This record gives sequence, C-alpha cells and structure tokens, in this order.
Amino acid sequence: MMDVGRQSLSAYQAKHFLWEMQGQVGWITLNRPERKNPLTFDSYAELRDLFRRLPYATDVKVIVLTGAGGNFCSGGDVHEIIGPLTRMSMPELLDFTRMTGDLVKAMRGCPQPVVAAVDGICAGAGAIMAMCADIRLCTPASKTAFLFTRVGLAGCDMGACAILPRIIGHGRAAEWLFSGRSVPAEEALACGFFSRVVSADELHPAARQLAQNLSEGPTFAHGITKTMLNQEWNMGLDQAIESEAQAQALCMKTEDFRRAFEAFAAKQRPVFKGN
Repeated sequence: MMDVGRQSLSAYQAKHFLWEMQGQVGWITLNRPERKNPLTFDSYAELRDLFRRLPYATDVKVIVLTGAGGNFCSGGDVHEIIGPLTRMSMPELLDFTRMTGDLVKAMRGCPQPVVAAVDGICAGAGAIMAMCADIRLCTPASKTAFLFTRVGLAGCDMGACAILPRIIGHGRAAEWLFSGRSVPAEEALACGFFSRVVSADELHPAARQLAQNLSEGPTFAHGITKTMLNQEWNMGLDQAIESEAQAQALCMKTEDFRRAFEAFAAKQRPVFKGN
C-alpha cells in the first residue's frame, strides 16, 4: 500500500494548548484562563499545524474546540501579538495575516467535523475559530464579537466576509462586522450562528455526546459532506448537482454503505467503521 503519511495523533503533545483524545474524538482546549485564553504567534502556528495533520490522522474522527476557565478565546493577545504587530514591516505583517488565514483553511479543509463548545468571551480570532467550526454550541454567558473595527482594523479578517454572511446572512454579518459589538447568546442562536444554547454545566457533556454521535457515523461520508459544503459555495446549481452525484456515487462504494443496508435488512443499528 502506498505510504501517504497516515499517522496516529493519540500520543501528540501540544505545547501551546491542551490536546486530549477521548475515544476517537480529539479535544483542543485553549488554556490560558487567566487571560481569557488569548492566542499568541506560537499558538496560532501550532493550531494551524495540528489541523493540517488531521487529514492524515487514523484515529481522530471528530474535533471539539473549547476554552478553559469559563471563556472560549479573547482573540490575539494584546501584549504578545497586537503590540508587536504595530512595529512590523509590511512583509512581516503579510506573513502573519497569511498564517492566520492558513489556520482557517486548515480548519475548513480537514475532513473531521469540528465542534466549537463556546462559553463566555468569544472575540476576535476566537470568534473566527468558532465561525470556522462546522457546528457551534454555546452557554447563556457566551458573548461573540468580531471586534476588529474596534481596534482600527477591517472586519474582513481571516475569511469573515466570506464565511459569516453564509451562516447568518449578509445584512446581519455586515452589522456584526461594522459594529464589532458583543452579541449575546440568544441573539446569536436566533441568527443561526449557534446551533444550541446549553447551561455551562451541560456544555462539555453536550459537546461530548454530539462528537461521540458523529464519531460513530460514516467517517468517509462525513468528510465528503464537509468537502461539498465548502466547495459548493462557488458552484451553480447544475454543477452542484453533478458534483453531489459524483460524491454520492463514491460513498455508495464504501463498506459503510453496505453495512447500513445489511443492518437495515436485519432490523439492526448499523455499526460504521469508516471505510
């Protein structure tokens, strides 16, 4: 068999956040609770590199992204990122903005569904990471802010102007991105940004149950679903229907499809194995 670099991430040791495998679910916990879990240059790069490895991970079916200490992520660290950026040259600034964009591309590009479990502050780059997740859960205390204009930057950061309107609609996205205001949980839920609001005590159990359910599903087919959700943004209807026909035909050649039929015929629940 051709070696394509497939690997296990069960022994992965993260340096700038917490990484834990719970069964076939990988948990990423941003872990600077005393500062509301801000990102640094190093944590940006390590997150990007980890998500880039996920297409080749043999033992990770789903990712849960969360934060420690009652907050999700407060964005880029004011002292460790924002301050240094004011002193950088244009080529250095472009290197940074391209790196942050690469994190978004890696999150969107990995085949595993990504679940964001959001409590408390979800701001700046934290809001972007939540936006890039496939499914978002939150608590009543969550406050989401695409606050770039409040620090003198454009709202078009890390793909926000492309992705956010597709989640909540153009008009709402424009208001969120121009104002940079903090959006409470119930409003974000009503807009479709979050799928569900649960209590703080229920957030991680709810994310765990959702991730477990997804991990027990047809892995290859989940990857195809995520791929098509991304690719069909730029397709006309005829092209989308043809692409989905080809994608579904691929799924029909999987053993999981056969297992599902055999289980249905036997009036049993299918046990998917990801092939």
